[in-house]
Amino acid sequence: MRSTVFVINPNSTEAVTAGIDAAMAPLRMAGGPDIRCLTLAEGPPGIQTQRDVESVIPPLAHLAQSLEEEAGAFVIACFSDPGLHLVRETVRRPVLGISECGVLTALTLGQTFGVIAILQGSIPRHLRTWGAMGVLDRFVGEMAIDIPVTELIDAERTLARMIEVGRRLRDERQAQVIVMGCAGMAAYRAPLQRALGIPVVEPSQAAAVMALGRVRLDWEMAAGSAA
Repeated sequence: MRSTVFVINPNSTEAVTAGIDAAMAPLRMAGGPDIRCLTLAEGPPGIQTQRDVESVIPPLAHLAQSLEEEAGAFVIACFSDPGLHLVRETVRRPVLGISECGVLTALTLGQTFGVIAILQGSIPRHLRTWGAMGVLDRFVGEMAIDIPVTELIDAERTLARMIEVGRRLRDERQAQVIVMGCAGMAAYRAPLQRALGIPVVEPSQAAAVMALGRVRLDWEMAAGSAA
């Protein structure tokens, strides 16, 4: 029986989940594991503040627990990695956050990385994560496109802003790799990479790749890793 990788969008915007689901297409293969993308109905339309982050943690943990018997692994598809450590404490399956996985992937693709955020207010929250991960010596900057989650569906406007900001990170900050700082940006990875000419990491894909490896190799979380 194939185990399922559940990719959970903690906001309630179905268009974001649809974009994540489309981004999973290259990772779906005959013989599994299955990849299922879900929307947390209790979530806000976008996770853009610390209040938003913390509001989704209990229902996210509850949803993961309800799916545990079917799951091979979980991916929390929000760049703030809400509830990452609580969900790891709650279920016995591997739990991966897209922020953590996106940055770890970037570190294998170049010496320096930059991040494209949706809003300026997201950046301090992300900086706390980079500090906790110990990667600030390879982080060269984060810039916002200033488009809320619910407006990322405007493809022309969003991609134009991402290209503008990506070029600044590449040229002004010498970023060798770009990490897309929101799951709602998933549809724009390929055209952004073509425009910039450097690797662009879509973090939901990065986390799903790691999750698939965990399932296929039967790797579980190490004891105490939720702390």
